[in-house]
Amino acid sequence: MACHSLIYIPPYPHPPISFSAYRQNNLPTLNFHSKKVCNSRSRRMSLVCAMAAENKVVSGDRMLVFVPPHPLIKHWVSVLRNEQTPCPVFKNAMAELGRLLMYEASRDWLPTVAGEIQSPMGVASVEFVDPREPVAIVPILRAGLALAEHAASILPATKTYHLGVSRNEETLQPSVYLNKLPDKFPEGSRVIVVDPMLATGGTIVAAIDLIKERGVDNSQIKVICAVAAPPALTKLSEKFPRLHVYAGILDPTVNEKGFIIPGLGDAGDRSFGT
Repeated sequence: MACHSLIYIPPYPHPPISFSAYRQNNLPTLNFHSKKVCNSRSRRMSLVCAMAAENKVVSGDRMLVFVPPHPLIKHWVSVLRNEQTPCPVFKNAMAELGRLLMYEASRDWLPTVAGEIQSPMGVASVEFVDPREPVAIVPILRAGLALAEHAASILPATKTYHLGVSRNEETLQPSVYLNKLPDKFPEGSRVIVVDPMLATGGTIVAAIDLIKERGVDNSQIKVICAVAAPPALTKLSEKFPRLHVYAGILDPTVNEKGFIIPGLGDAGDRSFGT
């Protein structure tokens, strides 16, 4: 195992990994048997400790993948996995997962303004998220609507731009059928692209290409997904350095029909019942 596969270890609850680390070590695998979970966690911690000892320099030119180890994230992913989960519960679980992932993705990323206010007991120094710089939320229809449902409740200032991308079931190639993106994003815009399933990668790559054409740098784009798989992560890491991906879980493979295995099925169908 090459130690350099891990990009850096910041003072953060969940250290990010480069896609190469995921591909080589399959680090974020989960298992319901507690002994195996502990072993998987030990492997991750061993890699972190090894990198800390190596004192490696942070590389800003690679895509980073974040899989927050929060028990609520694991809970909602588990609800989504279950084939017996009814449509309304599935949609709610997707929304709750999106809320948690957006919270993690916005850490140390939002512009703020500082000042003083009068509290009932005295003057207090305060810091607010700057409402003059709303985060652009781009849900990829239709499944992205469920994952992005709570964006406005977790982020104080947002603008939502819908993007409809369908996938040809035979060729697996994407086709844009709805584009509500602005002609040009304001300079410095922060964009969160919301797509529950990063499987073959065609849809998410097409979406980010459209956003970049409108003036947004890779480093200002974050991707939120419920499940991600190697084909999509490979395409993203090769094409979009400095991109950050936040996933509920990483799965090992995609089948011949372009579905993630074990995945959670068709996120759009299961969210909306059609």
